[in-house]
Amino acid sequence: MKKKFILAVLCILMCSFTVFAQQKVTGTVVDASDEPVIGASVSEKGTTNGISTNTDGQFTLTVSPGAVLQVSYLGYVTQEIAVGNRTDLSITLEEDIKVMDEVVVIGYGVIKKADLSGSVASVGGEKLASIQATSVSQALQGSMPGVQVTRSNSMPGAGATIRVRGITTIGTSDPLILVDGIPGSLNMNVDDIESISVLKDAASASIYGARASAGVILVTTKTAKEGALSVDYSGTVGIVKATTFPEVVDYKRYMEMINETSWNEGLNVPGQEYFTYSKDFIESYAGNHALDPVAYPIADWKDYLINNSAPRQKHDLSVNYGNKVIKSKASIGYEKTDALYNHRSHATITARVNNSIKVNNYLSATVNGAYRRGISENTSINPLEAAYKYGPLWSPVYPDGRISAGRDGINPYARLNYGGFDNSWTDYFTGRMALDFTPLKGFTITGVYAPTVSLSKEKTFVKQIPYYDYYDPTQLLGYITSNLNNSLSESRGETRTTTKQLLANYAVTLSKVHDLSLLAGYEDYYAFSESLGASSDMMELSSFPYLNRANLNYLAVSGNASENAYRSYFGRVNYDFANRYLFQANIRADQSSRFHRNYRLGIFPSFSVGWVITEEPFLKKINLNPLSFLKFRGSWGNLGNERVGNYPYQASMSFMTTLLMDGQNIVAHNTAAQMRYAIQDITWERTEVFNVGLDAILFNRLSLTFDSYKKTTHDMLLALEIPNYMGYNNPEQNAGIMNTKGWDLQVEWRDKIGGFRYSISANLSDYKSVMGNLSGTVFDGSTIIREGSEYAEWFGYLTDGLFLTEDDLAHSPLLSAAAKVGDVKYKDVSGPDGVPDGKISPEYDRVLLGGSLPRYIYGGNINASYKGFDMSMAFQGVGKKNSVIAEDMVHVTSAWYTFPKFIEGEYFSHYNTDEQNAAAKYPRLSTTGGNNYKMSDYWLFDGSYFRLQNITLGYTLPKKIVNWANLSNVRLWASASDLFSIDNYPKGWDPETATNAYIARTVNFGVQVKF
Repeated sequence: MKKKFILAVLCILMCSFTVFAQQKVTGTVVDASDEPVIGASVSEKGTTNGISTNTDGQFTLTVSPGAVLQVSYLGYVTQEIAVGNRTDLSITLEEDIKVMDEVVVIGYGVIKKADLSGSVASVGGEKLASIQATSVSQALQGSMPGVQVTRSNSMPGAGATIRVRGITTIGTSDPLILVDGIPGSLNMNVDDIESISVLKDAASASIYGARASAGVILVTTKTAKEGALSVDYSGTVGIVKATTFPEVVDYKRYMEMINETSWNEGLNVPGQEYFTYSKDFIESYAGNHALDPVAYPIADWKDYLINNSAPRQKHDLSVNYGNKVIKSKASIGYEKTDALYNHRSHATITARVNNSIKVNNYLSATVNGAYRRGISENTSINPLEAAYKYGPLWSPVYPDGRISAGRDGINPYARLNYGGFDNSWTDYFTGRMALDFTPLKGFTITGVYAPTVSLSKEKTFVKQIPYYDYYDPTQLLGYITSNLNNSLSESRGETRTTTKQLLANYAVTLSKVHDLSLLAGYEDYYAFSESLGASSDMMELSSFPYLNRANLNYLAVSGNASENAYRSYFGRVNYDFANRYLFQANIRADQSSRFHRNYRLGIFPSFSVGWVITEEPFLKKINLNPLSFLKFRGSWGNLGNERVGNYPYQASMSFMTTLLMDGQNIVAHNTAAQMRYAIQDITWERTEVFNVGLDAILFNRLSLTFDSYKKTTHDMLLALEIPNYMGYNNPEQNAGIMNTKGWDLQVEWRDKIGGFRYSISANLSDYKSVMGNLSGTVFDGSTIIREGSEYAEWFGYLTDGLFLTEDDLAHSPLLSAAAKVGDVKYKDVSGPDGVPDGKISPEYDRVLLGGSLPRYIYGGNINASYKGFDMSMAFQGVGKKNSVIAEDMVHVTSAWYTFPKFIEGEYFSHYNTDEQNAAAKYPRLSTTGGNNYKMSDYWLFDGSYFRLQNITLGYTLPKKIVNWANLSNVRLWASASDLFSIDNYPKGWDPETATNAYIARTVNFGVQVKF
């Protein structure tokens, strides 16, 4: 008994010594910028003893003597630290720059870059947010190779056109956009985006089959991470200014140039050089203006219509909480941008909640919801063209501030400020509920249900605007043109969609070298849209914009509805042998309601292979130090396009109201007619894609990706000619072919020097689309689409400068009998017999002038950080483009419009010397454009450009200051967007803008706070 007691005491003592030998270790895990790493795994090597860092990057762990800590976090190099006698550790994690270990989102799943055999580009949400663009689509500009983003303005609410590897069809070439796997749009809060992946080739995109011919954009939203409750706020205020704006001549030169225009059009009769404005009138105008500014106005319409700047603001608040069972992230955002003219703005309110729930080891769920409200306030007029066109001798207002007649009742200032409004509101709701069941390791069954509701409302109220005599304010002179009476129109729209998915994923590793993953899925989609509208003219009240005061004699109503659906089955096989040989095969079967049941089914297969040559044993023996990674890829596949309208195969009826004679009276009757000839066997457009590429990493710092591809679209829809006596418009049929060839290149260098970290990346891409057999169809205009031409290639006349002498004019073939010396001279290219015939005619003398689409599209960014400071810079541009000087930019199309400043001293003139006229860039002044402004190579110029897209400077406050304020992190920053461009455009014109818009330069200041 005594012996047992002694043994028990010894055991207790030994356990006590063991307990006392253990030590408690505390520490902090930060990144290279001294930011806490939240949720980093800290464990005692060789044991299950571990913990995660809290929101301050801190941890406390009790370890055994001689313990070694392993610290790891996704995207960082795992570290091992011997504890020794230390009890307080400070650990800095280094970013893992092995980019091939990054995970990218693909169709219905994710994959490591190293395992990709298709062509996929991706960009992080943080990088997009740093550009501070007014839309997600604009932020994508220049961010990825093969993704062309074209904007024409920076107006509030404006987006951009996106093309993935160019043009695919004559119809719509917009890519399919999916948000968390559900059809959506990029009209969302950029701060909610985790990443964007673009599926560019058939191997990556064919899993979406009939909707993927123009590429697929996958948006993944941010989700919650495990950790304590945290709150993040970011706020931005900014100023918007136009990058440039067209300048015009002053009032004196205006009158002189108007005189010259009139003289040119009056056959240049000597002595009539001052036909419109006398010399005395011009010389005395300034003095007369000082005495009587009403009778002798001098107006700069730009000053009246356009503001120098406009405000912008953006605010975002997010809450994150997660534990072992539930993780939730909620965010709300508000953004508003005003236009550079009065009464126009766009505001967006967004809200999103993403939840993930772990029910047990076998069952988990996600429940996500999002809401977006858009509010657009606008006027019934866009005043931008008037700001650079209207002549200075007509003022929009009297000296006392009252509106005037402008020019014979044409007064955009009055319409802008007093002419009513054109406002719209949109509400968009989307939900996604998913249930994941994992009965076996590596095998998961997922069910998804995702409804959306989109509501729209638009209201346009045009108000009558009277104007009065300046000297007698009671005398009504008339009403402003286009605002002669009161009118109101309203519309409502509703679209509801439902997406259902059932997915089965299985992944297994066999014998440590065979990685196999399988996907099988089902998806169906249903969409229903309905709209209604009502309008009234000649309304009595100008301050009551509601239809219950409609004029019943001028009342109109409208309504419409449509629906479509598809059902799909799909599958994928991924195989990886020893991280060396890669294979992927996809297939999707789609059925679309847009086609007749006999032509509804489409099968879209693809496969791809990859060879990671650096994993070959013979290369590992050579030990090629500079070459860290090298992979070759190849793929083939078919994609489809079913966006051909909802009922192309059906004989649909159109209803209308027609006036008919009923005896002696004219009576309105409802009528119906079949307007379109139905083609029953209309079916999918198909695009076949070949792609080869490589991925490489050198020096573990330099990454390179290159792809070359060829796309051929078959069965493209064309409106083929049918006999006129049939009484229908030409129906669309599957008859066209388009061929596109191109390549993409991306290069990136990531490195660090001590505490200084930086990265430089650049991308370049090019493509060319050439039309194949179009069954004789030609789409003709200033651009042309015909067999053998590029898509939308410029089409017009060849020129030979200007007519400089009467003799030259008399002995040259003419396009117009009204051509004069100083006009554009055209070349006689051909005639009915294939040789020049001494005439200039559109049938024989117009030729292909080169592609209108941009070539060699590039972009890039530079990022750097040192301690608490960070800097980013983004640029983009076009290396080659045949741009055209539009007639509205250079030509005075009305007798009282003013003249652009950039042509002054550069046009053919009677007052020039012969040498000056020989060097003139522009033809003589004229209001008629019959000869000079036809589409020709005379107006084409090099439209390439380089633009500094954004530069941002930021500073993160030191931890001791932040902690003193009971905060987790504070960052201050400033940015400027669209600072400058280098281009060949006429002065006052931005290389990306349209004639009735502007590109905005924005200066922003912001703060990011983590509580």
